[in-house]
Amino acid sequence: MFIQLAIKSLLNRKGSIILTIATISISLFVMLGVDHIRHQAKESFASSVSGVDLIVGGRTGSINLLLYSVFRIGTPTDNLGWQSYKRLSKERSVRWAVPISLGDSHKGYRVLGTSPGYFKFFNFANNQPLHFKQGKAFEAVFDIVLGANIADRLGYNIGDTITLSHGIGNTSFRNHDNLPFKVVGILRATGTPVDQTLHVSLQGLEAVHITKPLAVKRLKEAPELILAKATYLEPKSVTAVMIGLKSKMAVFNFQRQINTDKQEPLTAILPGVALSQLWQTMSVFDNTLRLISYLVIISSLIGLSATLLSSIKERLNEIRLLRIIGASSVYVFSLIELEALFIALISVIIALVSLSIVLSVSQEIILNNYGVMIEPQIFSKSSIELIIGFFLFVFIAAVSPAITAYNAAKNSQT
Repeated sequence: MFIQLAIKSLLNRKGSIILTIATISISLFVMLGVDHIRHQAKESFASSVSGVDLIVGGRTGSINLLLYSVFRIGTPTDNLGWQSYKRLSKERSVRWAVPISLGDSHKGYRVLGTSPGYFKFFNFANNQPLHFKQGKAFEAVFDIVLGANIADRLGYNIGDTITLSHGIGNTSFRNHDNLPFKVVGILRATGTPVDQTLHVSLQGLEAVHITKPLAVKRLKEAPELILAKATYLEPKSVTAVMIGLKSKMAVFNFQRQINTDKQEPLTAILPGVALSQLWQTMSVFDNTLRLISYLVIISSLIGLSATLLSSIKERLNEIRLLRIIGASSVYVFSLIELEALFIALISVIIALVSLSIVLSVSQEIILNNYGVMIEPQIFSKSSIELIIGFFLFVFIAAVSPAITAYNAAKNSQT
């Protein structure tokens, strides 16, 4: 009967209650959304590269180098010479070195030029290697390997041909139509920028930028040219080099050696350290968003308290009737608190459902534009703690109108 009475009381004032629920739901949507995206972004960024000891590029900032080499965000300020790559790969402490080159695209997706070693040595999450869903790694100059999401969204299969475009925009005024690539492999989903990337050989990238008619004709006549026989297509420079060392103890010494290299100005970064710097850089923005979401919640709770307070004056007859039928002042106090918690519960449900729908719809948009995987599953330790804290603050916000109702009940008794 106690619960039924609270529900009927809310329904009797449904106009103001609906507005209050809408306000609180929007506030919760903002707070939970900010918290969820913040955690998901950190997890997505942290899992994007693993097992890489150093990333080396032209002289630039460490965060910038991390963003364009791993997350395909932005453009490199300077390239690294091919001779420098060969010199670094031959160092005694280096176990493997994988060059990468960016610059071209296909329908808005980035194209990554690299060597076959990329599929062997590049890891993600907790040292998880790349696996092929279909096909194999490229072996010929005009072979191409697709990330999982590209194959799904654009409907490509093994054997299809793809034309690359110059530049990284969705619309390009220069397409490499004369030298198409053939899909030979499709990677399994990783939840990282790899899923949004087309992978070709460095020789393939070099080939599509050849402008001499005789050289283009020669390439057209030998589309199955094996990489090992295409040494004349070696690039003059690459965007960056991912390096794995034989010993973790040598990381800092080798990093210092590269950063002080006298033959070419280079920058070597530790991916984990660069990620920490990235989050430190974003901490002010992160904390500002959290503060705004908390302020929005506080303002909505003040509105809830004001709504309940204003309703007490209108419910004096109801409170007197409850006292006549034997309800105690504590009962009236508890009724107001229960109504507030009901409002909070409905608001939480609406906010959670709305947030799940919005994240599901915008998941691909965020992934395509920012290379960040945001899962629509919003329940986590952090979100549960926020919801519990929200209910606690709702209870506190309802104390003032509940005490007013309590005093009104006591006065009606006298």
